Amino acid sequence: MSESPFQLVLRQCLLPGGSTTVDIAIAGGDIVAIEEHLNQSGQQELPIQGRLTSPPLVESHVHLDSVLTVGQPRWNTSGTLFEGIDIWRDRKATLTYADVQARAMQALQLQAQQGVLWVRTHVDVSEPSLVALQALLDLRQSVRDWITLQVVAFPQDGIYGSPGNVNLLEEALKLGADAVGGIPHYEFTREDGVRSVETIFHLAQTYDRLIDIHCDEIDDDHSRFLEVVAACALRSGLGKRVTASHTTAFAGYNNAYAFKLMGLLERAQINFVANPLINITLQGRTDSYPKRRGITRVKELWQRGLNVSLGHDCIQDPWYSLGTGNMLTVAAMAIHGCHMTGQSEIDACYTMVTENGARTLNLGDQYGIAVGKPANLIVFDAKSPYDALRRTATVTHVISRGKLLVQTQPAQTSWLGLPSLDSSRMESSLIPVTEA
Repeated sequence: MSESPFQLVLRQCLLPGGSTTVDIAIAGGDIVAIEEHLNQSGQQELPIQGRLTSPPLVESHVHLDSVLTVGQPRWNTSGTLFEGIDIWRDRKATLTYADVQARAMQALQLQAQQGVLWVRTHVDVSEPSLVALQALLDLRQSVRDWITLQVVAFPQDGIYGSPGNVNLLEEALKLGADAVGGIPHYEFTREDGVRSVETIFHLAQTYDRLIDIHCDEIDDDHSRFLEVVAACALRSGLGKRVTASHTTAFAGYNNAYAFKLMGLLERAQINFVANPLINITLQGRTDSYPKRRGITRVKELWQRGLNVSLGHDCIQDPWYSLGTGNMLTVAAMAIHGCHMTGQSEIDACYTMVTENGARTLNLGDQYGIAVGKPANLIVFDAKSPYDALRRTATVTHVISRGKLLVQTQPAQTSWLGLPSLDSSRMESSLIPVTEA
């Protein structure tokens, strides 16, 4: 008997939005067949048994250079963005190549086992040695067979915050960073902030790189660099290659200005990344009551058809002492913090950590479950995106580049010594529940 042409076949997969299961065949690292009933067997077969089978989760915004450094050299007692920056300034003085790589690798493995196969990381390039950047660029190469890492050159102290920072930013691009970043609201003056955005666009065009700017990550409703980013994107034609991350000040703009700004954003067609766990934690620290939520206008941007994705941002570092890298937790916080509890809104929040994230990272045809695409997919112990989000479901299988990368057994619970109940009486009193 000849050997099967399929290296791997997944049986009875339920795709997002699907009503019937399908079999998925994989060969040569690609998806080669999707059929309701595939007659041929595979060299390896996985019984999925009607579980949710999805494109991988996408981490649109994280800082791998600072992950797992909480408490080093001290805890952030105020919980503010600015104390976090001060603590990081002290911690990064002790960074080594091995230190950054070890922590980042641990974080990537943690993310991958939870279904994340694309990660965009920002890395601080305000230090003359660029040691963190080099560590992550080399790590990008060494993990490419199982996870894709995009590196954003991010001047944490501002492009014009210190002499030479603009040169360090350009050097980072020459060394191979995938995108150019910035932090205009942290520059010394409004004028410096505008100039920093213009510099970012100039560098992106010169080196043909993507753009991802920490934009208006502050409670100040007069911080209005989003309009500058959108105008530059519109005039340059770079729109879909440009991302504005955080934009938390947008939540505090008066509606007259916000509605006017929405028109510009629709024309510019830039991407947005909200980081709900961090935004709801860092923002509003100077408010008494009522305290603002601090998350950008996710719901309104989504309703306008703009691409919004979500990021974890921080995992146990000076800005956020918690976190496991689980993107379902991020999406769940968006559901709560952005008042997106309708059925279509919950589905949208799932899309924000999958398909929308792929658009933000500019992945093109490399993402998705379809014949001819690379075989990257994950399986949840769930029946739908709603079910996965509601229960923070376990990712049971991670398929990367056509190979089974991770397999996890969901937790099992056994009741011991529970008094017996009259099941017939119980069943008659239960209210039937249907899944959304």
